[in-house]
Amino acid sequence: MTETSDASRDLAGLVVPSAGSVVESDDPWQPCRLLDADGEVVVPVAEYLQDLQAIGRPATTQRSYALALLRWFRFLSAVGVPWGQATRVEARDFSRWLQMVAKPTRGGAAPQGRVNPVTGKSGPGRQYALRTRAHSETVLRGIYAFHLELGTGPLSNPFPLARGRDGERARAHHAPTAPMKFERSGLYRPKIARQTPRRIPDDRFDELFARLPSHRDRALVTLWLSTGARASELLGVRQGEVDAGQQLVTVVRKGSRVLQSLPASPDAVVWLRLYQAQMDGLVETEADSPLWWTLRRPFRPLSYPAAYRMFQRVNATTRAWPRPNGCPV
Repeated sequence: MTETSDASRDLAGLVVPSAGSVVESDDPWQPCRLLDADGEVVVPVAEYLQDLQAIGRPATTQRSYALALLRWFRFLSAVGVPWGQATRVEARDFSRWLQMVAKPTRGGAAPQGRVNPVTGKSGPGRQYALRTRAHSETVLRGIYAFHLELGTGPLSNPFPLARGRDGERARAHHAPTAPMKFERSGLYRPKIARQTPRRIPDDRFDELFARLPSHRDRALVTLWLSTGARASELLGVRQGEVDAGQQLVTVVRKGSRVLQSLPASPDAVVWLRLYQAQMDGLVETEADSPLWWTLRRPFRPLSYPAAYRMFQRVNATTRAWPRPNGCPV
C-alpha cells in the first residue's frame, strides 16, 4: 500500500464502529484483555501487555494502553486494513481523525454539542485532549517497535520517530552528561504546551467545604489538598498506613508502585480522627483493612466512582458554577 493509494480516503465521512472492548479481570497474570468484535483476544496486544507486565508496569497502566490500542484497532477495522499491514498512511490518517472527531461518551450516547470559545461555532462535542493523543502515539509506536524487534509485525514502524532537518533521528548527538530537553520524539506526537497549575479559588473551596456532609468527606478533601496525593492513591490507603502522631499518610505511588509517606496538615489529621472515631466498631480496623468506607450499610470500601459522586452531590446543592480546576476526583 502506497501513500498515494489512500490519498482520497474520506475521513470526514468515516464511521468507526464501537467494536471490541477492554475487559478487566482478577487474574494477576492477565489483569486486562483486549477483545475483538467476535469476543476473541487480540493476540498481538496480549503479547505486548505481557511485556509491559514483565518490565513492571501496573495493571492500571496496562489498562490505559489497552484502551489506546482499542481506538487504533477500531480505526483499522473501519478502513479495512489488517493490523500487520498498517503503514504510515494509516498512522497519518488516524492522527488526523483523532484530532477532529468528537470523543464518545460513556454508554455509547451521542456527544453533546458545544460552542467553540474562539470561533463561536457549534462543534460536534468534546474532542480528545492533547495528552490523550500524545499518549496514544506513544502506545502505538511502542507496540509496533516491540513486534518489529520480534519479527511479528510490519517491516517498518507506522509511527516513526521525528527527524531533524538533516534527516537524523531526534537527539542523535545528545551528550549523555547533558540534561535532556523536552522534545517531541514521535512524528505524529502533538506538542503539549506548558500549562498553568490547576487550582480552585479560595471562596469556591470554602463554599465546597462548607457543604461537605460528613467527617469522612472533610478528611478526604483536606488530605487531598495537603498531601498532594492522587485520588486513587489516597483511596487505597490502609488503616496501618496512617500515623496520626507524626501527621503522615503512606500511599502507594501510581507509577512506581513504591510506598511513600506524605505529610498531612493538622486540620486533615483532626478530621481523619473524627471520622475514625465515628466508624469505630462499625468497620474492620485491622492494619491491612481499608481506611475509607461507605457511610451506609452494608459498609463497603469506598471506590473512586463513589468519591466522585460525593462532589457531584455537593455541586448539586451549591450555586451554579463550573467544576473547579484541580478538583481532586
